[in-house]
Order: sequence, then C-alpha cells, then structure tokens
Amino acid sequence: MVERENRTADPATPWPRTTGTGWTRRGVFGSAAALGVGALAGCGGNAPSAGGGSDDKTFTLYWNAGHGYAAYEKLIKKFESDHGITVNWQKFQWPDLQTKLAADMQSGQVADLVEDDGSGWPLSYAATGDALALDDYIAKDGEQVGFPNDWQANSLRNVRYQGKTYGVPLHLTCNLLFYNKAMFAAAGIDKPPADWDEFLAVARKLTKGDRYGVAINSDPGYLSPWMLQNGVHYWDPDTKKVMTPVPQAIEAMRFQHDLIYKYKVSPAPSATADYEGPEKLFVAKRAAMMLSGPWDFVPIKKTAPDLDYGLALPLKHQVRATNFAGSGVFIPAKAKHKDLAWDLIKRLTALSVENAVTKETGVTMPRKSWAKQSWVQDDKQIGAVARALGYGQSWPNGIDATGKAAQLDDTLRSAYQSTIVKNGDPAEAVRNFRSRATTLVGG
Repeated sequence: MVERENRTADPATPWPRTTGTGWTRRGVFGSAAALGVGALAGCGGNAPSAGGGSDDKTFTLYWNAGHGYAAYEKLIKKFESDHGITVNWQKFQWPDLQTKLAADMQSGQVADLVEDDGSGWPLSYAATGDALALDDYIAKDGEQVGFPNDWQANSLRNVRYQGKTYGVPLHLTCNLLFYNKAMFAAAGIDKPPADWDEFLAVARKLTKGDRYGVAINSDPGYLSPWMLQNGVHYWDPDTKKVMTPVPQAIEAMRFQHDLIYKYKVSPAPSATADYEGPEKLFVAKRAAMMLSGPWDFVPIKKTAPDLDYGLALPLKHQVRATNFAGSGVFIPAKAKHKDLAWDLIKRLTALSVENAVTKETGVTMPRKSWAKQSWVQDDKQIGAVARALGYGQSWPNGIDATGKAAQLDDTLRSAYQSTIVKNGDPAEAVRNFRSRATTLVGG
C-alpha cells in the first residue's frame, strides 16, 4: 500500500497561494532558492532527519504537500500492484523539500523520484552531478510517450543542462491579465487591451477617484511578464549576462514605475511579504485589472463569488509573452530504482492522467495535446490558461545551474522595490541589479 508521510498538512485548495504550498510564486516567477549545503541552516521541525533511501521493496517518492491528488493516489496504487513494491510517498512544503534534498544529497541516501517546483531544481543538481540525465530513457520511449515533442517547447528550458535532459515538466501554468467586465462596460470599453499602449490607455480611462485602472504588485516576480514582453532575458547562459538587452530592461522597469508615479493608474504598493494586495483591490472593485494566474481563481471565488471578470491573453510590446510556472519531476543520480522511477514518470504524465487531474483540481498541463482538447478550450478559466501557454517563456532561463539563484532573487527584490515601492529611478534600479549580479555570476 501507499505509505503517506505528510510533513505538513495538505492545503484545501488546488491553487495554493503562497510559497509554502502548491505552486510556489518563486516557481511561477523566478528561480528556486539555492540548493546546497547552505540550505541545511534552515532545517525546521517539519523536515525528517533520516535520509530518503529505498530498500528493494520500497520506492521513495518526494512530493509537494498540495499535490496529493486522488488521480495520483489511484495511479500509485496501480504502480505498486504492477511492480510488487510499496511507495513511501513523502509530502513536503517546497522550502522543507529543498532542505530535505540538500541533506539527502550530502548523505547519499536519496529518494527515487522527486517533484520540483518548476523553476530549475534539476539544473542545480545536474551541475553537481546529483541529477540523472534522462536521455537514454527518452531515446527508448520518448516517441511513444510524446516527450519532448508534445510538451510546450519553452517549458523544457528549466530541465535541460549542457545538452542533456534532467527532468520532465508535470504541471504548467502562466501569468495572464484579469479584468473586471462590469467596470470595462461602464467605461465603454468593449475588449481587453492587447498591448502596452492599449493597456495604458484603458488604465487611464478606468482610473477615477479611489478606483484604479490596475494594481501593480510589490513582489518582484510580477516584473517578469513585462520584461519578457520587451524581449529581455533574465539570464543569458552564453554570455553569462543578466537582464539584457539593458535598454529594454530599463524601459520595462520604467513602464511599471510610471503606471504608479507618472500616470497614477495604480496605487503604490507596500513592501511586504503579502503579495495579495492587487487581488484584494481587484475583488473589492477598486482595481479594474491585475496580472495574476490560476493561483487566484479559488481565492477570488471564495471572496467574491459573483465577480464577473475576464481573462485575456498576455500583453504584447516587442513580443506577446508571459512567464511559465508549474512543477516537474526528476530522478536523483543515486536513486536505487531508476527504471521504476522512469516508469512512474511515464504514468504521471500520460494524457489520460493529466485530464483526470485537471478535471479533479483545475491544474493545467504542459502537453500541447492537452491544451488543444475541446473540453479544455471551452472552459472559461482552464481554456484561457491553455491559450496563454503558447506564449509562455522561462524567466529563470537556466540560471539555477549557476548556484546563485537565491542571491540574485534577493538582489532583484531590492532593486525592484527601490523603484516600484520607493519611487526610485528605474534606470538606476536596473544598473544596480546588474552590477551586483556581475559579482555573483560574472559576465
């Protein structure tokens, strides 16, 4: 039978809101925290002290605490029966899982299969030799299972390192534009904006009194869609440079700054750990638009069940683009049951299983064939995400392989909030970030 070792309680909702549950905002918008010896300093009571390990009859699976869906339980029971083993299914919040992985890699007692937060963990471990390259398995089974050709192409950026593949995307979502239909209609606006110019014009028209056209977030993760839409790369692995091209990076930073301080179509956000400010303004009908994703579907439904809102494609400036989020799976290099782990990956990512999970939870998926299905396209929320996935890109773009992702995240937070929260010069914020980043990763 499945052994369930819950390190923290599973959340009740399928769209977790914070970094402690489900789809982390760091996975959504940026890079994972550095995974290594330093992570052990943060070990808390929720993390088990023993190594993962596996005996001949036990298969150890590390999983996010918010993703223990019924469809996966059914699948794992069949997997156990087919192979005559017991799955030790351990569930963690993302930070606890990072700590556990760091300890396991040091001890050499590792799990057989690990769910990651989608931001690049396999690259961190590939760089240290602790993740298994899957290329031999893919060469044997890839055509049959549709990997990688049936996966959204850009979703693979965070699982490939030096020409090899170290993970498989499991869930996939993205950021898109939410807009209040009633507020749009009252202002005589019959469709959502398609590009930056239209966005600004609409936001100005909708701003009146204590109501704003848009609510900008203080979390630096919400910088990434604007940067991607202006053709900016957070990390260029060839040149080892961050935030390039620089003029476009400054332009994107300035556009957000000016929405607040020049055009005054957004309130100035506060520098807090609470990223939910825009959602609160949106459900209170004090902001007509916000950038967010499926993680806010359930909170909006709970708080304002009668709110009539629409979901639009990502905006366009240089290009139409948004940032990917989700989760994936990888096999540690020292796993004892590598072949079984690959078999479980194939089962977890089968289209029939993806469909079952989506129908159970609303979680969206990385297969192109999943997104094209009529029942997916016809759903108001799921269909909007499915259509937006075609414009998704990886914001981290492989930066986790440097081992400096966490430090860069902190540096970007400081730079972003210096202009978005404190009304500092956007150009200076970009230059300061790049200067600090150069000391961390060179270039």
